[in-house]
Amino acid sequence: QVRLVESGGGLVQPGGSLNLSCAASGFAFSTYSAGWYRQAAGKEREFVAFITSTSERANFADSVKGRFSISRDNAKTTLFLQMNSLEPEDTAVYYCNAGVSYNDNYYPRSDYWGQGTQVTVSP
Repeated sequence: QVRLVESGGGLVQPGGSLNLSCAASGFAFSTYSAGWYRQAAGKEREFVAFITSTSERANFADSVKGRFSISRDNAKTTLFLQMNSLEPEDTAVYYCNAGVSYNDNYYPRSDYWGQGTQVTVSP
């Protein structure tokens, strides 16, 4: 059974940091690219970042470049998203997923998604 379980969300003040984790199981995590999406209330889900299977390449949405970093530990089948200098506009539910990538393009599998973790950035 494929499972992706996000954790690490919460309430943080503007300028603060959070580190999200995503524990993957039930599939060959180390052979997939993996990424993060987010969805703010009333808005469509949007791409945040992805990383290739062996961490040789990563790409970020323009809105988070220079503030967020993505990493993975294939031995522990875990994906991370380090978020720094958080802004109220980063408030959203954050989802991890797995898929394939080609150059800077990432294509998550429709059936490899977590349930999400809430991130709220507010004074």
